[in-house]
Amino acid sequence: MSAAPFAVEAKDVWKFYGDFPALREISFTVEKGQCVALLGRNGAGKTTLLRVAAGLSHAARGEVKIDGGIGWLGHGIGVYDELSALENLTIFGKLHRVPEPGKRAMEWLERTNLAVVKDARVREFSRGMRQRLAVARAFIHDPGVMLFDEPFTSLDDRAIALLQGLIADALQRGRTVVMSTHQLREAMELATHVVLLQRGQLVFQGPRPVEMLTDPGWLYRTYGESQ
Repeated sequence: MSAAPFAVEAKDVWKFYGDFPALREISFTVEKGQCVALLGRNGAGKTTLLRVAAGLSHAARGEVKIDGGIGWLGHGIGVYDELSALENLTIFGKLHRVPEPGKRAMEWLERTNLAVVKDARVREFSRGMRQRLAVARAFIHDPGVMLFDEPFTSLDDRAIALLQGLIADALQRGRTVVMSTHQLREAMELATHVVLLQRGQLVFQGPRPVEMLTDPGWLYRTYGESQ
């Protein structure tokens, strides 16, 4: 009997912007149930790699295979400003064919502390509230693989703790998470593995170094990078 496929498998991925190679021969695998912190300074290729993995951008060479449905949270919030929070999540629930989408939408509004503003239009929300709604959108269909690009951006300490709890719960249920972040301390509380990119190249992949629990920037300094 063959082994279960990887949740994420990148094979020789190249991506160019003009003549500039944003990604250079990236290969790595992520097993089901792992939480991978995708690290690297600005311009290292993290967002580009996540967008290729999510199917939002095409690789020039190579491919990224995903086993299971995808939950995506990127820099763009990806919700409808003129609709209410409840209407937004209900629509996304229907798109993903979740059972009782309206009920599921209310459950996620409650979990992200937005139930009290369920009927308010999203354009009236603060950046942090919009980010929490985007988190609910990413989770509503219970995807097998979650791809998060700077998920803690614009969240206050309480909301960060909330998102950490949601991610931890998903991991306990066997889901897989790949997230880029500059907020290393928060990420290291969840990460089982680390992938480090430097100028579009993979320079480290493997289990989270134990040093990063007490010194989150250890890996950057080891490879001569600043955060």
